[in-house]
Amino acid sequence: MPSLWVDADACPRVAREIIVRAAERTATPTWFVANHAIPLPPSKWVKALAVSHGFDAADHEIVARLVAGDLLITSDLPLAMEAIEKGAAVMTTRGEMLDRSNIRARVQMRDFMETLRASGEHTGGPKGYADTDRREFANALDRWLAKNA
Repeated sequence: MPSLWVDADACPRVAREIIVRAAERTATPTWFVANHAIPLPPSKWVKALAVSHGFDAADHEIVARLVAGDLLITSDLPLAMEAIEKGAAVMTTRGEMLDRSNIRARVQMRDFMETLRASGEHTGGPKGYADTDRREFANALDRWLAKNA
């Protein structure tokens, strides 16, 4: 059975709640990994893993522990690329699947936008997490679990 791995440092609270409910409903082992304590309800299936506060410590821990066939939930594109290279599935908290066909272009766009911001350009941040994002994520997670769990 695949496990769910959550890059919990930047996971919206509402997405975290969706993940917990889905893990309980499908009896899927789920790990929330962060460099701080993550409040989670008591569960047989859902666990928190707090790592050291070093740069990308949570990312390194996730990559070290996940295996091919697991699902990583993250919006961190470099982390997503590493997970894909290990054979894991990757989904953003907005329900978008990332894979070999789209990850490189997404990382290149991220790097380009970072360069613009470093040069003083105001590019704006990501849009807020809306009800449509919540629905898209919940539906995508349910589809993945029905197919893979």
